Amino acid sequence: MKSKNSVSDTPNHKGSDLFSKDSVSKTPNRDENPSISKDSVFDTPNRIDGEIKKSPNLALPDTTGLLPERHPQSDLFLCDIADAVFKDIHQGMEHPFFSLSKKPDTTPREYEHNEKWIKINPSPIGGMPTIYDKDVLIYAISQLIAALNRGERVSRRIRINSRDFLVFSNRKTGGKDYKAMEDSLERLSGTRIRTNIVTGDEEQLDGFGLINAYSVRKKRDSNGKEGKMLWVEIELSSWVFNAIEQREVLTLSPDYFRLRKPLERRIYELARKHCGRKSEWKCSVDILYNKSGSRSNKRQFRYLLSQIAQTNHLPDYFVESDGQEVTFRNRGTVGSSPAIEILDAPTLPSYAYEDAREAAPGWDPYYLEQEWKTWVAKECIDVKSPGKHFRKFCESFYEKNGRPQ
Repeated sequence: MKSKNSVSDTPNHKGSDLFSKDSVSKTPNRDENPSISKDSVFDTPNRIDGEIKKSPNLALPDTTGLLPERHPQSDLFLCDIADAVFKDIHQGMEHPFFSLSKKPDTTPREYEHNEKWIKINPSPIGGMPTIYDKDVLIYAISQLIAALNRGERVSRRIRINSRDFLVFSNRKTGGKDYKAMEDSLERLSGTRIRTNIVTGDEEQLDGFGLINAYSVRKKRDSNGKEGKMLWVEIELSSWVFNAIEQREVLTLSPDYFRLRKPLERRIYELARKHCGRKSEWKCSVDILYNKSGSRSNKRQFRYLLSQIAQTNHLPDYFVESDGQEVTFRNRGTVGSSPAIEILDAPTLPSYAYEDAREAAPGWDPYYLEQEWKTWVAKECIDVKSPGKHFRKFCESFYEKNGRPQ
């Protein structure tokens, strides 16, 4: 099966050794998603009428269709996790590595776009990882980024308290929820990916998994019977870890993890990646269909998309569709802190720092990089070629400021 899809990029890693305990993310419980297998659709009311840009509801998503927050703030007694920001890597948001079906999906997939390709072979035991399995990665990514922002060393291995994960992913904490977490780890580790996608200034052509390995620690009762899961330890693939080290991440709305249906999540991811903080992003329905990884036929996909356009609870973005083109409008709720703005900026190739020294003699290229990233984020600039764009910025900066005093 071949579908056209756009593609992003990824390399390898250098390791150190930190075990981060907890992290963050929010996703719904599978028991509350009876229609997952059909890429289904929101079940909220309300269409916003009139001129969209003038509508007072544009910045206020209708939250009646979201899952309830199962764990109120008073239940969050963990470290400093409560204010952590959810993050995801660009590559996972761009490419359909995750199934939108609740049923086991064992069909190999291949996506091509502009001479870039991805081939995915599902786990022989559990099939493709689902978009809900992805919560484990978001949890780990968020924790590692937080550690990097604190100036700590990190490694690919991370330990997760099982209950903490369930609480932050907005799930229930019963026995079957712990079992579902274990099943997620099996699908994430068993699925193999081959790609020629590039991350930063490296190109990776070999195969990898989303996680290389995992360990599960469980408690046993006095009779030796298996009890509750205590913690899991996962080793991220070098592909994922490299993207984290190079800050190829984006922040996610906490309400992402309250979305009921897989397609809702996927559409939000694509809007977050492509619209970002821009006022709007337009895309043909055909391209969005390819990017989504939906297994519905195109006619059904158009219908599901029209249902999303008739509702108003997608976090951060308002959606319009005429059946041929989709428009995402920014609600103005994305990226409020400077630290997040910088993380969302493009990644520079390695040669860019030498270019900066030539273009702006005497200035620290890393200082110039931060100035450039802050400016790009503030102005919502869609940078097509980071290396060239950064060099021009340095030249303009030098013309304006001259040599440092």
